[in-house]
Amino acid sequence: MGVEIGGEATAVSETGADREQLVSRAFVALADTLVDDYDIIDLLDRLIGFTVELLDADAAGIVLADARGELRAVAASSEAAELMELLQLQSSEGPCLECYHRVAPISVPDLHETTTRWPVFTTALAEHGIFRSVHALPLRLRRQAIGALNLFHSSPGALPVTDLALGQALADVATIGILQERAIRRREVLNEQLQTALNSRVVIEQAKGVLAQNGRFGMDEAFDRLRGYARASNARLADVARKIATGVLDPAEVTAHRTHHTAQSDV
Repeated sequence: MGVEIGGEATAVSETGADREQLVSRAFVALADTLVDDYDIIDLLDRLIGFTVELLDADAAGIVLADARGELRAVAASSEAAELMELLQLQSSEGPCLECYHRVAPISVPDLHETTTRWPVFTTALAEHGIFRSVHALPLRLRRQAIGALNLFHSSPGALPVTDLALGQALADVATIGILQERAIRRREVLNEQLQTALNSRVVIEQAKGVLAQNGRFGMDEAFDRLRGYARASNARLADVARKIATGVLDPAEVTAHRTHHTAQSDV
């Protein structure tokens, strides 16, 4: 039995001391990926690997909710695990969906006893006969779930309380990683929008100067002509300004444009 940490396979025995050491290494490795630049899918794949190893699961998977609140499979330790996720999503029922909607852990020691609870999913599962027990843990932010971490076992049975607690801790790490990635992406978009606005303002000021010199009038009048031309042309103000500043658009064409406001002021 082994787990990949920092690119190296480390052999681990079943003693408590070794497991404790593996837990420490797992959280250190996962924390390192959060500090540095990281790929969220790679992070989730590594977390799945640690989950299978630490909790002695046969397979594991993660589902996340999209912008519409619909769950999607994003990580799985095996094709069998991915199939389990898909069977639940296609049937719109099962432990991972219930875990997500209730924002609470769902433990199913024996899936053969859930024919009444999830009839469609159980019937589909019987055709494949891959796993007998499932333990789903929510990826949660306060009282809201963003997905679920699912542990699959080929034999029926419950998980020890300590294993469920460790599994929830791993799910919480996944949540932190996902939310941090989303926050970074939103911040990058905001910064990009801000920088675009600042760059556009510079170009507009340059265009105003060109128009003011060409038309021999003040900067306020230059901006009025620039804005009026952009609106009449159904074009973005920054785009028109950029064309003027780069010489693509003849400034005389813009200075010759007189808005309704300008024309009235001369009467």
